[in-house]
Amino acid sequence: MMFNTIEQLVSLAEEKEVKISDIMIEQEASNFADGDKDAVFYRMSHQLNVMRQAVERGLKENLKSRSGLAGGDARLLDLYNKNNEPICGNLLITALSMATAAAEVNACMGAIVAAPTAGACGVLPGCLFALEKHWDLSESDLIHALFTAGAVGLVIANNASISGAEGGCQAEIGSAAGMAAAAVTQLAGGTPRQCAHAIAIALKSLLGLVCDPVAGLVEIPCIKRNATATAIALSSADMALAGLESVIPCDEVIEAMHRVGCSIPVTLRETSMGGLATTKTAQEITKKIFG
Repeated sequence: MMFNTIEQLVSLAEEKEVKISDIMIEQEASNFADGDKDAVFYRMSHQLNVMRQAVERGLKENLKSRSGLAGGDARLLDLYNKNNEPICGNLLITALSMATAAAEVNACMGAIVAAPTAGACGVLPGCLFALEKHWDLSESDLIHALFTAGAVGLVIANNASISGAEGGCQAEIGSAAGMAAAAVTQLAGGTPRQCAHAIAIALKSLLGLVCDPVAGLVEIPCIKRNATATAIALSSADMALAGLESVIPCDEVIEAMHRVGCSIPVTLRETSMGGLATTKTAQEITKKIFG
């Protein structure tokens, strides 16, 4: 491994005067005997295409999950965005609708890219494709952004967790927000150091978030959390680009995330034994689905 921490990743990028994505591409290529960077780039282009198809399907098709709990919200957001002047502006609502679309496709058993997990699959495509539309980005730009996000996810997975069952929803949707924040910061021309601050700001905003899926399904509150985490990722990137810095270094935030995850009770780690999953309405929904 070329890096094990965000600081090592940023230092490498600064030393070589390249983007974080370039370091990740080099790292991935080193896993193959021929070190073919083009092949690695091509593989990531496929992931981007799967993400794009998921977003498009979620926005165009009248989806409904088998439970009946998910489907249609992405289209509602999209319609609202087209026919109104959203409080948060068109760009953000576009990102929210796209994030919701991918998450709904996941709930409906469609093909998605786990980023870093299936339950958090909407954040990264929501951010990237909304900005693609807004800034007219190239496919190469987006693929590089995915490599940056992947580098962040790799560090978090190795030093904390990306599993809701292990670290709560902070490990899934929180990690996704951090990954997306770094990707967006890079797309906007931010430095590797600013990417690190964006990650830290996003992770801190979701630190301690519990995993409490209603009826044990990755639908409620998971899908809407994809949308809110998208907003956090974009705002974290803006703060970092404006020059705001995280007082707590990114790697220390990740360490804290690990400790917090270990402290979260089992009832709040994807077991559906606590939180929203045990509310009166959630219990009624569970009984209706499973009898």
